[in-house]
Amino acid sequence: MAVKELGVSSPLRAAELNKQEIRELSKELGLSTWNKQSFACLSSRFVYGETINEEKLGMVEKAEQLLLDLGFYQVRVRIHDKMARIEILPSEFEKLLAEGIREKVYNYFKELGFTYVTLDLGGYRTGSMNETLH
Repeated sequence: MAVKELGVSSPLRAAELNKQEIRELSKELGLSTWNKQSFACLSSRFVYGETINEEKLGMVEKAEQLLLDLGFYQVRVRIHDKMARIEILPSEFEKLLAEGIREKVYNYFKELGFTYVTLDLGGYRTGSMNETLH
């Protein structure tokens, strides 16, 4: 494992705490991050075979940050060449399509360099890029 090779320590793993236990303890301690959504590596936003570069990573990071700043809870912006595929919780679809929000998201994504901006009707789900492997 690369983490061991680099000598990185993981105190929470050493304490044998799982994610749910960490969240519960964090809440008890009054930490504001107790229910913070988990984030996978930005490279997981790219379709298999797509070249990952600093520019595209920046586009995805800035696009997701806008959605978070607008109050969306769980977001992923998947990149397919110059198309952004937005994944949010289905319960938040209406919010994204609301007057003013849709336009703000669309215009900002276009400024970032996306040609097309889409909403994935399947909603947020982990591993959606793996669906093409079946």
